[in-house]
Amino acid sequence: MTGCDASGNALAHRLNQLATANGLSTSYTHTSWANWTRRGIMPAAHVRPLIAQVLTERLGRPVSLSEIGLDIQDGLDSSIGLDFARDLPGAIHTATRFWSQVDRRDLLASAGIALASYTAPVRRWLTTPADTDASSTTTAAFRRVGQADIDELLAAADEARWWDSRYGGGNWRASAIMSCLKERAAPLLHGSYNDATGKQLFSATAQLSRLAGWTAFDSGDQALAERHYIQGLRQAKAAADIPLGGYILACMALQSTLSGFHDDAIDMVEGAYQRTNGVATPRVRAFFKLIEARVWARAGHARSADAALVVAERLLDEADGRSGDDPVWIDFFTYQRLAADAVEIQRDLGRPAQAVGWSAHATACTDTYARAYAIRQSVLGSTHVQGYHPDLEAAVHHGHQAVTALGGVRSARAMDYLNELLARLDRWRGDPAVRTLTHRARTELLTS
Repeated sequence: MTGCDASGNALAHRLNQLATANGLSTSYTHTSWANWTRRGIMPAAHVRPLIAQVLTERLGRPVSLSEIGLDIQDGLDSSIGLDFARDLPGAIHTATRFWSQVDRRDLLASAGIALASYTAPVRRWLTTPADTDASSTTTAAFRRVGQADIDELLAAADEARWWDSRYGGGNWRASAIMSCLKERAAPLLHGSYNDATGKQLFSATAQLSRLAGWTAFDSGDQALAERHYIQGLRQAKAAADIPLGGYILACMALQSTLSGFHDDAIDMVEGAYQRTNGVATPRVRAFFKLIEARVWARAGHARSADAALVVAERLLDEADGRSGDDPVWIDFFTYQRLAADAVEIQRDLGRPAQAVGWSAHATACTDTYARAYAIRQSVLGSTHVQGYHPDLEAAVHHGHQAVTALGGVRSARAMDYLNELLARLDRWRGDPAVRTLTHRARTELLTS
């Protein structure tokens, strides 16, 4: 669906016209078109033929549903990985079956993101976030699981976190996470272990599943991310690791709000914050509040966003006065990271001056956190063309910084931010500096 040179607004407008002619009431926008073409969200079955018709008209040739990936039969295979099993054997079966069969292209041909699939997992986790027993003593066990096995999984998770931050979720290194789940974690889950070892094992596989979900989300594979998050949440429940479960729920909330589902995202992140009261460290809960602030800002609720950000700052200050009790998966969350996200929060609330102010405190390292730096540069660029006195020179400067940082990064999410900046600059498309930036982005990177 990306081969047409018409604008998303024009295509959505024509789609609405065809829908009306077919007795349907729709109000699709350029955002809807972007969700379908770049973010992995699957349009409703009844409008898919109309989308093909729109593209047929624009391209002047027949366009089939199969050509644009919409000839989907929503059968049993489309539900793989979406079940949040009630009992532990069911959870193991669901996760290992998913890992053994998942193939990104096959899965994306089965379904886009379906937010309703999060309903049961979120409800079940909020109701009972921790299983009572994680042991497995079946005589048919693969083998006895030991500490060395768990350490190997945790080391793989640590390495994957670094790869993701530096190279993005679309980099070939991300496939190592799926290989680890399929080839190392799955046999271990079918092994023999006592309750204590089982909890450590499930915590490790939950971390890997979250990373698999995060890299899929970052690379634009929303359906795959959804399934990994659901399985990760279930494994965190098996591990009785409530803080980790809350962290996965916060990641699900971020995915939801960036797809436009703000109300659902608020329910998720507020649930994570409330359910981890008394069991998670201040740093972990500060992250939940930061995500809540981002969701409120996306939804345009300034007062709620400000309140959540204040709590996040307070909790992070409290965390900085402690040491040694934070889980390793939250070690990235520093004041510099909070400041980087606050830039986007202020941008979304229409406060360019505050956004620039927060940026002075954000992480500047482009080596370890190349993707985060690129995203922040794109966001900063967009803030400079907000309001009545746009600073085109500054906006273009930050755009070039983003392009440079993205040179070795493969991240559909980061590209979305850059494309958003380029879209905001389109009103000055005749300006030589804007033309140079646009040309550079489209020749050096795969912008759409």
